[in-house]
Amino acid sequence: MSGVWLVADVGGTNARFALVDGPDGAPYRVESLPTREHAGLAEAAAAYLDRHAPGVRPSAACLAVAGPVANGTYHLTNAGWPKGTPQEVGDRLGIPHLEIINDFEALALALPRLGPDDVVPVGPVGLSAAGRDEAAPLAVVGPGTGLGVAGLVPTPAGWVPLPGEGGQVDVPAATDRELEVVRLLRAEYGASRAESLLSGSGLAAIHRYLALLDGVPAEPLDPARICAHDGDPRCAETLGMFCALLGSLAGNVALTLGARGGVYLGGGILPRIAGALAASDFRARFEAKPPVEDYLRPIPTALIVHPLPALAGAAARLAQSPAVPEILETS
Repeated sequence: MSGVWLVADVGGTNARFALVDGPDGAPYRVESLPTREHAGLAEAAAAYLDRHAPGVRPSAACLAVAGPVANGTYHLTNAGWPKGTPQEVGDRLGIPHLEIINDFEALALALPRLGPDDVVPVGPVGLSAAGRDEAAPLAVVGPGTGLGVAGLVPTPAGWVPLPGEGGQVDVPAATDRELEVVRLLRAEYGASRAESLLSGSGLAAIHRYLALLDGVPAEPLDPARICAHDGDPRCAETLGMFCALLGSLAGNVALTLGARGGVYLGGGILPRIAGALAASDFRARFEAKPPVEDYLRPIPTALIVHPLPALAGAAARLAQSPAVPEILETS
């Protein structure tokens, strides 16, 4: 008999928690807490359990965080929280088995569980296309507070995720206008990280740089206003450049990982601009990699519209872990 598990998807803005009743359960009691209202990961998890699951003592937990997890430590990149270890968090919460993984590792683990209603094709190649290699690796790319990238590789023992820090690669600029934007980015920050443009704050940065290039005052707009005002010429250009750069990056990821099974798009921004994404140069830039266009053309690209994919992926991680204990009582 399986016990209750705690799962989480913790980003720089929101920390989403839920409970799962063992390997075959779906997340429930889903709650979102503002990340910056808590001092750290253990404190946020304890607040969720105290407020929304009183009396529940999970037997296992998998917490997905937006940042690197390496050498026994985790670091939530965009939250200002201190670095920590799974052991510290598990001891604080009294959970006997606790894992902390990168949020895009969790998102990658969720990909095989997504159904037809959980994704929307971007471009002419759907996930059921004849040219798709169903035995090939998958990839996921997603802009939100930051920019996440991960892969998923099929093995005889099951799917194995490949987490990384792909959001920290250089901006894949291709047009003269994009190169000018990157020049301004590099002048301001000394580097041209993709995350600096392909994220929520990146949308605002692109909008500001375009105004500078046009020699006009830059009206300070937050990402939500840019997404909602694509009828404004500069907002429309911002969204178009954002989607085009994302297409180039997604194509690079597909080539690097050999993700012939498909490249999925996640994160919190894209569902808000699904129309602009579909009408943009995303797919054209995804394929525009001479001389390997024929390699990329059959690879499907799809937008994830499932509301809580990383929570499902965190549950999948626990389900495949032989170390997860079972308990007889769920509360």
